Amino acid sequence: MYILRLKCNDRPGIVAAVATSLSNANCNIEESAQFNDHLSQQFFMRVVFSGLSEGAQERFCEAFENIAQDFEMTWKVTLIDAPVKTLLFVSKADHCLNDILYRWRTHHLNIDIVGVVSNHEYNRELVEARGLKYYYVPTPNGHKDGVEERFSEIVEETDAELMVLARYMQIVSDTMCEKYAGRIINIHHSFLPGFKGARPYHQAHARGVKIIGATAHFATADLDEGPIIEQDVVRINHCYDPRKLQVLGRDTEAKVLSRAIALYTERRIFLHGGRTVIL
Repeated sequence: MYILRLKCNDRPGIVAAVATSLSNANCNIEESAQFNDHLSQQFFMRVVFSGLSEGAQERFCEAFENIAQDFEMTWKVTLIDAPVKTLLFVSKADHCLNDILYRWRTHHLNIDIVGVVSNHEYNRELVEARGLKYYYVPTPNGHKDGVEERFSEIVEETDAELMVLARYMQIVSDTMCEKYAGRIINIHHSFLPGFKGARPYHQAHARGVKIIGATAHFATADLDEGPIIEQDVVRINHCYDPRKLQVLGRDTEAKVLSRAIALYTERRIFLHGGRTVIL
């Protein structure tokens, strides 16, 4: 089966044209979702279809290109079960890394982990025990000379499509965010109110917060303000000490990040300015 994703200016006849093109190729629509944003007049569509014989994808794409040009579409066809080559970035904390490795090993995430990049050696044994390549790229005393050049080399070497900042505690430059726009997913704690800097759970405890949570988003030049993919919260009360807040928070971070990765691999995320459309 395949996934067809498209985005274009809204106008009559888009759904009919897509359905007709699939019918003409003797394909069957298994799942379909669309969204018309009335504010921007943008149309988004995701279709899961079957029926293409081996080697027929190229012919279908050539035929569909005529429709795409007519509607000025941005579009792509991908195999539904093709694992997404994924590069993980991590620092010391391993809760998100462990969760992703488990879901990868048990095939709950359709990813092909092509390596793990870290500015620390803490997780080398964990990663290499699972037969994965560990890239140690230190940032001594915060110096990042050549670090992101090395990141780009690793991305090219591994042919990674998706990069996941699984609690990678270094700021990613504007240049890298722009170069890999829509391909870097970050996870961070999100409290009400938001606490930045060191020991956020201790700050939350001191302020008596009633909700803690996590946000997964695409990395952009605006730190922690990229288009949001997934979020979740947990209600707490005065009985929770900082340690328990941290345990709950890390569990929430891991779950939210994994859900965001799943949405990406299922090709459900459409970037739409500073936000996302999830179909």
